[in-house]
Amino acid sequence: MHSEADDIKKHVRTYWMIGGALYVFTVITVAVNQIHLALPFAVTLALIVASMKGYMVASVFMHLNHEKKWIYGSLLLTVAFFIVLMSIPLFTVMDSIGTDIVQEVPAGSAHPGAGAPAH
Repeated sequence: MHSEADDIKKHVRTYWMIGGALYVFTVITVAVNQIHLALPFAVTLALIVASMKGYMVASVFMHLNHEKKWIYGSLLLTVAFFIVLMSIPLFTVMDSIGTDIVQEVPAGSAHPGAGAPAH
């Protein structure tokens, strides 16, 4: 029974540590917003902080740190669908649907309307 109480205390301590880290990262996010950094750097920093906060919430509070096999499987599936979705615009650029068809006029013939007086 004693080890169960120690186990609970360990989990509660972990929750408090992650909660404190989330608070610190939130303060960092607000402080960076007040500094008005250059846009690319600010977006990069915001994405890094948000990714770290998301990882902490998902791994500890949602208990996903014990589900390694399922996490890696869904991560691979996400990457595969991301690649498919990012390649779709490439296929639309490679086709000729919606483009004007240009017909070449033979060299000996006059172009229709060439030399005609304007009205």
